[in-house]
Amino acid sequence: MAQAIILMGVSGSGKTTIGKLLAEALGWPFYDADDFHPPANVERMRQGIALTDEDRKPWLAALARLIAEALAANQSIVLASSALKEAYRKQLKPRGAMPADEPFVYLRVPPEVAAARLKERHGHFMPASLVPSQFATLEEPADAIVIDATQSPDEIVAQIRQALGL
Repeated sequence: MAQAIILMGVSGSGKTTIGKLLAEALGWPFYDADDFHPPANVERMRQGIALTDEDRKPWLAALARLIAEALAANQSIVLASSALKEAYRKQLKPRGAMPADEPFVYLRVPPEVAAARLKERHGHFMPASLVPSQFATLEEPADAIVIDATQSPDEIVAQIRQALGL
């Protein structure tokens, strides 16, 4: 049975790094939600302007379509998406999907770790100055697998695989 594993958390939590490693280990396609933002959203973030719920609507709709289409085609995927609010996570669940069809894996990091990682990252539109807004928006999930994302990428991938029985 196909499933979508959604790696969630603030910018700098390691979603893309872990997502690529996990997808490679499982032999599944990897998708980065950042690639689905409309150009206007990317430009806002590049300028250090936090996105609003209204800004996120087309982005969330595109991600929901991606997940629904993958599951309908019986294709498992790994998706890296901030999914910071419970309302956003609900939008990513296809109608009739069982919770096991798309487990959320919350990569938890302290603000100082996220900020330090973003300062070291080059070629990405998200500036470290937006880390506080990410944490202000974050609603920690009650129904996700929670992973301490300050560990090594290999340790994190191993914990996710163990938690999901993969």
